[in-house]
Amino acid sequence: MGFLDGLRRGRGTDFDTGSAAGNAIELTKRHDRVSLTKQSAATGHLRINLTWRMRTSDIGAARRESLLRHPLRALKPPQVMGHTQSVVNVDLDLGCLYELQDGTKGVVQPLGGYFGDVNSPPYVKLSGDDRFGSGSGETMYVNLDHREDIKRLLVFAYIYDQTPAFDRAHAIVTLYPSNGPRIEIGLDERHPQARSCAVVMIENVKGEIVVRREVKFVYGFQAELDRLYGWGLQWGRGYKTKVER
Repeated sequence: MGFLDGLRRGRGTDFDTGSAAGNAIELTKRHDRVSLTKQSAATGHLRINLTWRMRTSDIGAARRESLLRHPLRALKPPQVMGHTQSVVNVDLDLGCLYELQDGTKGVVQPLGGYFGDVNSPPYVKLSGDDRFGSGSGETMYVNLDHREDIKRLLVFAYIYDQTPAFDRAHAIVTLYPSNGPRIEIGLDERHPQARSCAVVMIENVKGEIVVRREVKFVYGFQAELDRLYGWGLQWGRGYKTKVER
């Protein structure tokens, strides 16, 4: 029985999907952290969701700016002007570098099929791989009932084997604790050549579970994030199997 099959068969106690409260905490550069422990939300299953959609305002804004500078271009056929900017499809992946209190380190990500496990180490589970930016996006679960076993988790996003386009994808990572408001981190900084982004660190600080915004873009992949945060894993090039829409 697969991971999602368990959800469909009514095993609701396995995965708490978090509060349905309308309020949200947005982590910013100025207000970059929140304590799940102080919110009485450091138990149950923390759901982490990555969603994105391609920006359409960039093309329109570029055209308006061009017309202001060169009014006569308005006389040109629209199809001629449209050829200057191509449409880019982005496959964003959600991943997590983990370090447990016993020193165990590793990664949970679609690439390589490292989907993890929520009821045994590393207590992190990726539900699947959304390759086309659907409404549901990609979802990961962290079992905070085993928070004593967790030292730190670095949640990251990366563009798999596509044109770097973080600056043209409106991506949001949302954390849904078992109690209290959701936590949102927007990846809205402009880094057009970046391929990976360290989004948020979930850390056990003397028994307190702290969520801290990172939003650090890098131009490489997981190995560069590893070096940035000192994980010390060995990395090799990985590939996905091809799928048809």
